[in-house]
Amino acid sequence: MFPSLEVPDDPWQRDLHFMEIALREAAEAGLRGEVPVGAVLVLKNRILARESNRCEELKDPTAHAELLAITTACSTLGEGRLPGAEIYVTLEPCFMCAGALLHARVERIVFGAFDPKFGACGSLADLPADQRLNHRCQKHSGVLGEESAGLLRSFFQERRKKG
Repeated sequence: MFPSLEVPDDPWQRDLHFMEIALREAAEAGLRGEVPVGAVLVLKNRILARESNRCEELKDPTAHAELLAITTACSTLGEGRLPGAEIYVTLEPCFMCAGALLHARVERIVFGAFDPKFGACGSLADLPADQRLNHRCQKHSGVLGEESAGLLRSFFQERRKKG
């Protein structure tokens, strides 16, 4: 578990604070050749996990930042669920990640950029709000969305230039 940090009291400033950390994780992923997505999992203002995509490195299509953060946080706490936790992720979670966040009982998902091709928190579906499921969670979108989208755009432009 990461040490306790000074976290702003204002909810918007708090969201910005943790999303900035997620953006740094995403930028580091991009430098490693990974799709630049970062996630920070928080419980009671304490960071339990800071992760970024590692699909290329691990040769694992499930090594998304969110899933790695859930695994790390559960391991840290010695628990199989994360009630009361919040995740800050730079890109809207996909179906796999949104489902895992619901199974983990994460209370709140905060994300930056929408993902019109795979997003499951408002773009293609809205799993966190689906009344048919036995668990729902709050979500807040667009926090540093332009910065998150810009990081992704730059990454894919560079990739296309390289062929």
